[in-house]
Amino acid sequence: MTLPFPIVEGRKLSEHSTFGIGGPARFFTEAKTSEQLQEIIRYCNRSTLPYFILGKGSNCLFDDRGYDGLIILNKITFCDMDFPIVSVGAGYSFSLLGTQTARNGWAGLEFASGIPGSVGGAVYMNAGASGSETSNCLLEVSYVNEKAELQILQKKDLSFSYRHSSFQKMKGAITAAKFQLIHSSEARQKQLCIIDYRTKTQPYGDMSAGCVFRNPHPHAAGALIQQAGLKGYSIGGAQVSTLHGNFIVNKGGATAQDVLALAEHVKRSVKEKTGCDLEMEIRCIPYQGT
Repeated sequence: MTLPFPIVEGRKLSEHSTFGIGGPARFFTEAKTSEQLQEIIRYCNRSTLPYFILGKGSNCLFDDRGYDGLIILNKITFCDMDFPIVSVGAGYSFSLLGTQTARNGWAGLEFASGIPGSVGGAVYMNAGASGSETSNCLLEVSYVNEKAELQILQKKDLSFSYRHSSFQKMKGAITAAKFQLIHSSEARQKQLCIIDYRTKTQPYGDMSAGCVFRNPHPHAAGALIQQAGLKGYSIGGAQVSTLHGNFIVNKGGATAQDVLALAEHVKRSVKEKTGCDLEMEIRCIPYQGT
């Protein structure tokens, strides 16, 4: 199959996942501008080729068989800091953005420091930590819709809640985001405290996809998992972290099936022992794309 843009066939998705898990993609390409992304999506529409937009791969669990379609790696990584406004590409590191803005004395994104995803992924999931979330200081989002049209969407026209955004029900791709920050002499110190706490309480040295489950209000999923005595429990190469109960880590050779089986065991055990239902936060990407 010949595509009108550079592709790689059979790229291992384990190389593009912080879990280190995933079989080969049928096709793989990169988009460095919104125009390139539009061209690629137009082609996929014409050829009915399934596609998936990938950022840092930090909240994804790919199928062991891979992906039977086109993986589009979002490499739109510009960053314009005209404080208090910051405009940034969806492929830019969210953690780096949090560090850079705080270092310059601007508050609002300190919590992003240490979150290993992209800006696009953070907007998509409304990522949050330390009492803050992505939508708090968001102004607008640039988006290529399913018809490959570029749209500028204002925050007021979008819906955000805990680990949720309107984009989760839309077919297309986030290309950029604009944030409004607040000047603060305490931003840098707050950011340093956040990263220090994370490195002490989360398994940064292990391969994982961040928190596996959403926190069921008013509980913390990690505390419930610890209460159920599941820290360190393993299936195959997948293990519930001994440091933080809401992380499943790849201790070497873990498969997607290992992770899914372990996640189901955790859900059942927590339900039986605490009465609480856990809901997956990690996105499971099926082999057959849509």
